[in-house]
Amino acid sequence: MTAGTGKARGRRASITIRDIAREAGVSPSTAARVLAGSHNVTAAHRMAVTRVAQRLDYRPNVLARQLASGRSGAVGVLVQDLSNPFYSMVVKGIEMGLQGSGHYPLFANCGDHREVEHALSLLLSHRVDALLVLGGQSGEEELRRLAERLPTVFVSRTIPGLEDRSVDIANLRGAYEATRHLVALGHRRIAHVSGPGWHRHAIDRRSGYEQALEQAGIEPDPGLVVEGDFEEASGAQAVDALLGARREFTALFAANDQMAMGAMAALTRYGMRVPIDVSVVGFDDLRFAAFLAPPLTTVRQPAMQVGVAAAQAAVRLLAGESPRLLSFATELVLRQSTAPPRRRSRRSPARSAPPAPTERPA
Repeated sequence: MTAGTGKARGRRASITIRDIAREAGVSPSTAARVLAGSHNVTAAHRMAVTRVAQRLDYRPNVLARQLASGRSGAVGVLVQDLSNPFYSMVVKGIEMGLQGSGHYPLFANCGDHREVEHALSLLLSHRVDALLVLGGQSGEEELRRLAERLPTVFVSRTIPGLEDRSVDIANLRGAYEATRHLVALGHRRIAHVSGPGWHRHAIDRRSGYEQALEQAGIEPDPGLVVEGDFEEASGAQAVDALLGARREFTALFAANDQMAMGAMAALTRYGMRVPIDVSVVGFDDLRFAAFLAPPLTTVRQPAMQVGVAAAQAAVRLLAGESPRLLSFATELVLRQSTAPPRRRSRRSPARSAPPAPTERPA
C-alpha cells in the first residue's frame, strides 16, 4: 500500500456526518436522515447531501450505527434445504430484495426437522432484527412465539392468526391445473408422486391433484399415489414401486421437477417412452426442466420474485409499516413431455424386469 493511498483512507475514515452537513449546508440531523434512507427530507436537501457524501467517498461506521440503534442490520433466513434449486432461487431473490436497504441476510440451513432448533438458536444468537422462514420444518407454536419477539415473514407457509405475514404460492391451484391438463388430454389413470406427507407444499399439491380428478368424475386411486421426498431418487423409486405392483397408468404428475426427472429416468430404464407411453408433468419449472429429453411440461412458480417480496416485507415491518404481502399465482408451462394416451393393443408393451430399488444418495 502506498503512502498516498493510506492518507486517502485515513481521511475517508475521519469524515463524519457533521462534515457532510457543513459542506451540504444542512443540519447534522438532516444529513443523518438522508444517509439513513429516510424519506422525511426535501428533494433538494437529499440531493445536496448525497452529492457531498459521494464526492467525499463517505463510509458510515457500521458498528457505531448498530450500537446506537440497537439493531444488528441482519435479517435471519431459516432455509429448509439450501441445496434444493427452488429454495436457492428464493434465496437469490431475498438477496436482491435487501439490496440498498441497509440490511443483510444471515442464512441458517436445516436439512430436516431435527436441525430446526439449532438453526433458529444460531440465528437468534446473532441478534437478527427480523426473520424469514422458508419451508415447513418448524412447528406452528414455535413460529408464533418467534413472531411475537421480532418481525417474521413466512415463505410458502401460512400460520393461523399470522396470515398477513405470509408470502403464499398457489400450490393447490397449480397442481389442479397440471392434473386437469392431463385429464383434458384423455388420461384417466394418472399416478402422483407426492412430497413428504407432513410438508405443506406436498399436501396442497396432492389436494389439487385429487380435486382435478374428482371434478372430472375420476375416483382418486390411493394405489396410484407414492410418497417421495422431493429428491430425484424418490421419483425413480416411485416408478419402481408402481410398476412393481403392476399399477397401470398412462400419465404421472410429480410434486416437483426433481422427482419428475427421476421418474422419467426410471421409465426410460423400463423401456417406456415419454410421452408416447407415459406423459409426465412436474412442478417448479427449474432451469433444467426445459433441457430434459423430452422437455418437461411443468408448473412454474416465481421463486425469485417470492424471495424479493419476502425481503421487502421484512424491511417494511422493521420500519413499522404494513408488510403488503402478496399471493403469487402459478403458470402451467406446456412442453413435450405430455401427449394424449395412445391406444393400447391387447398385448401390453414389453418391459424389462424391475431392477433393484434405486439407492438414495448418502
